[in-house]
Amino acid sequence: MLISISAQAYSLLSLRTFCKHIPLIRPSTLKLRHFSAASISRTSVSAAGPLNFEALTSHQKHQVRLYIDSLLEWNQKMNLTAVKEENEVMERHVEDSLAIIEPVRDSYMLRCGDSFENLSVVDVGSGAGLPGVILAIACPSWKVTLLESLNKRCVFLEHVVGLIGLQNVQIVRDRAETVGQNLDYRENFDIAVARAVAEMRVLAEYCLPLVRVGGLFVAAKGHDPQEEVAKAEKAIHLMGASLLQTCFVESHSKFGQRTAIICLKDGPTPRKYPRAPGQADLGRTA
Repeated sequence: MLISISAQAYSLLSLRTFCKHIPLIRPSTLKLRHFSAASISRTSVSAAGPLNFEALTSHQKHQVRLYIDSLLEWNQKMNLTAVKEENEVMERHVEDSLAIIEPVRDSYMLRCGDSFENLSVVDVGSGAGLPGVILAIACPSWKVTLLESLNKRCVFLEHVVGLIGLQNVQIVRDRAETVGQNLDYRENFDIAVARAVAEMRVLAEYCLPLVRVGGLFVAAKGHDPQEEVAKAEKAIHLMGASLLQTCFVESHSKFGQRTAIICLKDGPTPRKYPRAPGQADLGRTA
């Protein structure tokens, strides 16, 4: 099932986040010691105010409220999120999704292109539309694809995208392993994002085959992802990518600091990847 909708124009807002750029490391020399919290200092990368809910336009705020209301209503009928209260949805989901925009923008402008507008973005394992729906609201010049394999979640996504009136979203009901081998999507996106889907090693195989050479893969993780990223080193390299930077993101969530792990797609992904559904979860990368 594919639902395609065209682009809509609003300006992208900026966010204060704190991170340190890590120089691009060749796959053969990647040393995960660079990920230790002690070795990564935080510096301001934006002079503008943070991108949070209050920084959105009135129209965008209305869209977010419609999304939250629908999420909580539908959550009574199906398991979309463990969060049950509006304030928790705002803090845990909306603010966290908004918080990754600035580090993604900085990385993209640094290594991938001279414009952050009109990007093609895929949210892998979108679930209830997080972060994809929020990114589509905040960045309406982007074309956002919500990739989700469960039909019931796609039904919700269809409903909420129509209700909000998003003109820049398409919904694809399929598995990442299948879509990654589809030439209509393979290496076709500027950015792939994933949040609360799988461990980094598995995410690399799900997401990187979808990213164009020169694009980004962004994994939204918790405050201490060093061990997880270390285990993903081989998979990231096999998919044709390398670590670009890791950013400590000060989201407005009560859950505190989050981390955005950002990888640069250096070359094409070998044709054998992604493998058939389930194989990326077997604990082996070749």
